Amino acid sequence: MAQESPKNSAAEIPVTSNGQLEDSHEHSFNRDLKRSLPVGLGLSETKITSHGFDSTKEGVEAGPFPGSSASPKSSVVSPSSTAASRLAGQGGRTQQKSGPVVLADEVKNPAMEKLELVRKWSLNTYKCTRQIISEKLGRGSRTVDLELEAQIDILRDNKKKYENILRLAQTLSNQLFQMVHTQRQLGDAFADLSLKSLELHEEFGYNADTQKLLAKNGETLLGAINFFIASVNTLVNKTIEDTLLTVKQYESARIEYDAYRTDLEELNLGPRDANTLPKIEQSQQLFQVHKEKYDKMRNDVSIKLKFLEENKVKVLHNQLVLFHNAIAAYFAGNQKQLEQTLKQFHIKLKTPGADAPSWLEEQ
Repeated sequence: MAQESPKNSAAEIPVTSNGQLEDSHEHSFNRDLKRSLPVGLGLSETKITSHGFDSTKEGVEAGPFPGSSASPKSSVVSPSSTAASRLAGQGGRTQQKSGPVVLADEVKNPAMEKLELVRKWSLNTYKCTRQIISEKLGRGSRTVDLELEAQIDILRDNKKKYENILRLAQTLSNQLFQMVHTQRQLGDAFADLSLKSLELHEEFGYNADTQKLLAKNGETLLGAINFFIASVNTLVNKTIEDTLLTVKQYESARIEYDAYRTDLEELNLGPRDANTLPKIEQSQQLFQVHKEKYDKMRNDVSIKLKFLEENKVKVLHNQLVLFHNAIAAYFAGNQKQLEQTLKQFHIKLKTPGADAPSWLEEQ
């Protein structure tokens, strides 16, 4: 009972706002603490520990000095209720400042990425479809480059006309092939009769030579026509088609540009508040992205149309000269001129049966 009074006198320790002891009571605290300690254990042997603001208890522990044979005894001094409330308030503020740790390189879910891509594609498709329907109904506005649109219309019209020329030239080639085949057979028949009919040997011989010469010239003309068809086919179905593919991409970019432009105009006409301003800013960014894409595609189409026109003039000039000279030389019966035409354009005729593999290749 004699030792409890010092403990009670040291139970109430005034503490400052930062958790430290006040200097005015330091001497009285040391005096009371010495009274409560066992005999032989000085104040220098005590160990004062603080468990921090987050611990559930805080006090002063007294432990045995290293090397002392005294039994371990401890005395815990609890702070006052006012100090405890202050410490709890500071600890709560400290815990509020510390938030959850967010990892920068967190693993993304592939399924969520695909779902986000599908969502963006669906939204873009919806806006473009709405723009197309509005333009067809005459309600929506569209961006038009008059000069470029006129060049595209001319290109499409020329493509249809070139395709018609290709069909007619292919028909002429097929008919000429049938005629050459018939002339060759007729020449063989005349030659056979020339050997078997002694009375008409010369007459059959003349006709056989004539038909064979016509068949030879026909093969030469057929080679020139097929070369003309191949060149024009490359121009129409590859060069022009590649340009029209770029035109389709340009038109798609134009529709997207008009769709996002219309969306931005509708948002700008509405009220401006805390809810609409982020939407307007996002729509402005998307509009700028599609505007840059549209300008790039328009520039690409203009460049391709320019180079296509130069290439088309060069190719068609050579092919039309070839076609004219070959037809004129054939029907004039000028075999030398016909052969010279083929040499001028570096056309090599295929020898009949040259494509057939030899018996060694078949083995």
